[in-house]
Amino acid sequence: MGLIRIHPSDNVAVDTATGHKQALALIPCGSDVVKYGFPIGHATADIKAGEHVHTHNMATNLGELLTYEYAPDAGVAGSDMARNGVAGTTAGIEAESGKAETSAEYTSAQSTTHTIMAYVRPNGDIGIRNDIWIINTVGCVNKLAETLARRTGAFSFAHPYGCSQLGGDHETTQKILRGLVKHPNAGGVLVLGLGCENNNIEEFRKVLGPVDEERVRFLNAQTCEDELEEGVRIIEELKAIAAKDVRVSVPVSRLKIGLKCGGSDGFSGITANPLIGRLSDWLCAQGGSTVLTEVPEMFGAETILMNRCVNRKVFDKTVGLINGFKEYFTRHGQVIYENPSPGNKAGGITTLEEKSLGCTQKGGTSPVVDVLDYGDTVTKAGLNLLNGPGNDMVAVTNLTAAGCHMILFSTGRGTPLGAPVPTVKIGTNREISERKKNWIDFDAGPMIDGADLAEEFIAYCLQVAEGRETNNERNGYREIAIFKDGVTL
Repeated sequence: MGLIRIHPSDNVAVDTATGHKQALALIPCGSDVVKYGFPIGHATADIKAGEHVHTHNMATNLGELLTYEYAPDAGVAGSDMARNGVAGTTAGIEAESGKAETSAEYTSAQSTTHTIMAYVRPNGDIGIRNDIWIINTVGCVNKLAETLARRTGAFSFAHPYGCSQLGGDHETTQKILRGLVKHPNAGGVLVLGLGCENNNIEEFRKVLGPVDEERVRFLNAQTCEDELEEGVRIIEELKAIAAKDVRVSVPVSRLKIGLKCGGSDGFSGITANPLIGRLSDWLCAQGGSTVLTEVPEMFGAETILMNRCVNRKVFDKTVGLINGFKEYFTRHGQVIYENPSPGNKAGGITTLEEKSLGCTQKGGTSPVVDVLDYGDTVTKAGLNLLNGPGNDMVAVTNLTAAGCHMILFSTGRGTPLGAPVPTVKIGTNREISERKKNWIDFDAGPMIDGADLAEEFIAYCLQVAEGRETNNERNGYREIAIFKDGVTL
């Protein structure tokens, strides 16, 4: 059995065979359990050196709302990139083996201008795919959309909303659907409505705003004599238009990538998440954009992100993001630390702090440049934070609607889930990567033994940007789920 001590101040190490924790010294009852250089909870009993540390002898330290002070990391506020590594990130992980390397050192060494072959849209956006999408204004036309997709090869995304919603809940649905309609990976879009729904086409167009009328078409099923025939006709026209599009060379700085984890285990914060963080730092240094979401899985690690905010305004928005989601929990009578999942715990993760400290490593060490709400679109180069829960389907939908061209999705337990955009699954350990080759696109498991996979991973992601299929695309696994927080009529 091998052990990995992630940070010099840790009092637990990770078993390389199981991902579970082992005490490195006596941890008295009530004392902090430290991993990644930060407390991940406290001992609920005396834990002897060599003992297994998990739910039976430790618990969370998390409480409710907190007051935060802006204490920017040196060289971060007002800068374009991080100049210091952050404790608990991959820089700290590699320090034990003498491989410590800050984001600035890595990205400056890789600062050569890169290009990718992509589709340039009439409004100047780029797409890395040229799909035809069917976006439903309401769930009542889901099966109609699915039938049209089967007949034409277009992609449809079922959801149950668009009617019987009120206020902000209804507006969130509209904003997410707007982000999908305007997504540049779609070479053409059919907006499919019923006619009597709250989010009918006329009302939705008020939220949608200006669109390319050649590539975005509308069909109201109730007022059409044969909706299938008309739908097929429109989609075939869209396909003919998109068929004329060609990839051209564009700077990689135009790329927007979403960052996600699901089915995490004890290796997530050691392998796949730090690897994604390396990609994020590299792309941000190139002038591109990355987006980190899953707000509840920032709890316990939020100050790391707050101290990397580029200015006080972004810091205040980050505080609002964190405390706003905590208030969402308490409004529904739920404790904020009801996380990790059973699968997370089976994989060695004990508390939400531990999960969060591993989860946030996907954001690398770059400064936080902006905070986005549901339905907002990425506009700033660098690392962005996006409002939303950790739920896998909702999170990948939020990232897609924000304009991410692809999503990097780490997993230790495995999942077939895919977004409407290419969803790269990165296995945290060799076992899942080998056993579920039809799900996993990239194996980060060798990092357990010290392998440096950053260049290989960056090259792979650029290939995906240029058309290489991911497993979710190959399998036809593309889904959405829209966040709901309101009354259903």
